[in-house]
Amino acid sequence: MKIGILSDTHGNWDSVDNVVCNAGKIDMWLHCGDCVPDAEYLQDLVSAPVYFVAGNCDWPTSEACYERIIDAEGHRIFLTHGHNYGVRHTQEYVAEAAESQRADIVVYGHTHIVDYTPGSLLILNPGSASRPRDDKRGSFMIMELFRNVEPQITIIRLKK
Repeated sequence: MKIGILSDTHGNWDSVDNVVCNAGKIDMWLHCGDCVPDAEYLQDLVSAPVYFVAGNCDWPTSEACYERIIDAEGHRIFLTHGHNYGVRHTQEYVAEAAESQRADIVVYGHTHIVDYTPGSLLILNPGSASRPRDDKRGSFMIMELFRNVEPQITIIRLKK
């Protein structure tokens, strides 16, 4: 299963279009918040399911809570924007929250900086597709999941 992961698009639908154009065939999308309307726009663009959370620039709703669990290919993914866990300073609290939910993968946003931390708990941040803080180019990730196999992660930098 191929999962596209993006975050922090902040109302820039051109960046969402750019991600979709560069992603190829994706079976599921994860949007880590900031802005929920962008995740809804993404859902209109693609035929694959889109799971999303609210970020610090969003209001949580019945459809967009601050965190959610997604089970896929024998893996348990904890999806959050991360602002409620102090991710700009440490991964400790988001890791504890993910582990309390028996997740083996945590996916977060908020920092606008790509993060790939392998381990018994895989920690991922796709950076920002529209406002990166670690490069001049936006970014997103593709995660390939297979049952009983380590996830394969590809970090993609968008062309300007």
